[in-house]
Amino acid sequence: MPANLLAILPELLLTVTGIVVMMAEPLLPPGRSRQPLGWVAILGSVAAGLAAVYQLRAVDASGPIGAFYATVQVDAFSVFFHLLISMIVAVTLLGSLEYFETPVTGPGVTHAGEYFALVCFGATGMMFMSCSVELLMVFIGLEISSISTYILAGFRKGRATASESSIKYFLLGSFATAFFLYGIALCFGATGSTTIAGIAAGLAATKTPALGWLAVAMVLVGLGFKVSAAPFHVWTPDVYQAAPAPVVGLMSTAPKAAAFAVLLRFLLNATPSLRPHWALLIAVLAVASMCVGNLGALLQRDVKRMLAYSSIAQAGYILIAFTGSPADALAGVCFYTAAYAAMNVGAFLVIGQLSGFSERVRSLDDFTGLALKRPGLSALLALFLLSLIGIPFTGGFFGKFYIFSGAIHDGHTGLAVVGLINSGIACFYYLRLLASVYGRPLTDSVSHVPYRKLAPPAALALAVAAFATLALGIYPNPLLHLAERAVPSAPVATTSVPPAH
Repeated sequence: MPANLLAILPELLLTVTGIVVMMAEPLLPPGRSRQPLGWVAILGSVAAGLAAVYQLRAVDASGPIGAFYATVQVDAFSVFFHLLISMIVAVTLLGSLEYFETPVTGPGVTHAGEYFALVCFGATGMMFMSCSVELLMVFIGLEISSISTYILAGFRKGRATASESSIKYFLLGSFATAFFLYGIALCFGATGSTTIAGIAAGLAATKTPALGWLAVAMVLVGLGFKVSAAPFHVWTPDVYQAAPAPVVGLMSTAPKAAAFAVLLRFLLNATPSLRPHWALLIAVLAVASMCVGNLGALLQRDVKRMLAYSSIAQAGYILIAFTGSPADALAGVCFYTAAYAAMNVGAFLVIGQLSGFSERVRSLDDFTGLALKRPGLSALLALFLLSLIGIPFTGGFFGKFYIFSGAIHDGHTGLAVVGLINSGIACFYYLRLLASVYGRPLTDSVSHVPYRKLAPPAALALAVAAFATLALGIYPNPLLHLAERAVPSAPVATTSVPPAH
C-alpha cells in the first residue's frame, strides 16, 4: 500500500463514512428513525480502529512511516491515539443510538443523522492532530475537530442554553486558536521552520531564546483551552451543562486525547532544549487546574456541571505527568488518558440513559433514591465515579498511582502531594452524588421520570466502558506495554513518491 494512503487510512475511512451518512440522511423520510445511519458511523469507526492496527503492524515491520512531504508520520505513538479515539467514538455512538428517540413519538430528533456525520468528521480532525509533525497540519486537524464540536455543543436546537453554550464555545475557541496560530508564527520566527524536527534544530541553535519561550507559551495557551486546563477553562461548565450528555462524554475525552498527543510531541520532540522553562509552566497549570476544578465542583448541584469541573481537575492530574522524565511522561499521559476516557464516557452515557434528550434528570435532587428505580444503571454510575476518585481495582486508581509515583520518582514530590490532597477533596462531591443515589429514599422528582428501557446497543457500550474501567485497574499491563511503546519518534523523511505535476 502506498505510504501516503497508509498514513491517513483511518482518517480516510472516517471521512468517507461521514460523507456517506450526510448523503444518505436527506434520502430518509422525515418521520423515519436515523439509527441505520448511526450503525454506518459505528462500522466506520470500527474500520478506522482496524486500520490503526494495520498501521501498527506496518510500523513494526518497517519503522515509522513519513508521508505527504514529511508532514504526517505514522509511528506507535500516533497509532495509540488513533486506536483510542476510534474506540471512544465507537462506544459513544453505540450509547447514543437511542438517545435521540423519544419513548412516545418514536424518532424525536429529525436531524440526528447530522450528529453521526459530525462525530466522524470531528474524529478525523483529532486523528490528524495526533499524527502530524508539522504545526500547520496540526492546526488543520484542530480546526476540523473544533468546528464539529462547536456544532455538537449546540445540538439541542430550540433551547436557549444550547445556543448560548455553542456560541460561547465558538468565541473562546476562536481566541484559543488565535493564540495557537501566533505560537506557530513565533516558532517560525525563532527557528525558520514549523516542523517538529526543524523547530528542535532551530531552538538548539537560536540566538533569540526568549522568542522560543514565548512561542511555547502561546502554544500552551491554545492547547490548554482544548484540554480545559485552568485558567483556560471558563467555557467548560456552561458547555458541558447545555450540550447533550453523549456529546459531553465525547468532547471531554477524545479532543483532550488529541490535544495531549500534540502537546507530548511538541514538548518532547520539538522543544526539549527549553524543558526547564515549560516544565515550570506546566506545573503551575497542573496545580491551578486541580485546585480550581475540585473546589469548583464542591459548589455544584447540577451533575453535568459538577463533572465539568471534575474534568478540569482530571486535566491537572494528567499535566503532572509532563513534568517527569520523557518515559514517565509518555506512559503516564497515555495510560491515564485511556483510563479517563473509559470512566468519563461511561458516566455520561449513564446520565444520557437516565435523562434522555430532554434531560429531566439534572440536579443532585433528581438522583435521590435512584438506585431503587434503576439499580443497574446506578451500579454502573457508582463504578465510574469510584474510578474517577481513584479507588483500587479501577483504572482511575492505577492511572493516578502511575502519575503520582512518576512525579515522586522524578523529584516533584510537591506536585504529587498537591495531587493527593485534591484527590481527597474530590471524594466529597463524588460520594455526595453516590449518597443521593444509594443513601436516601426515592423522591417524587425521580419517581415521575419517564422510564427509558436500556437498548442493547447502549447496554453494550456501557458494558465495554465498565469492562475497560475494571480491566485497567485489575490487569493494566497490556495497556502499559502499549503506552510504553508509544514513543513519538523523531520525524523521518517521507517514504512516498511526490505526486507528478
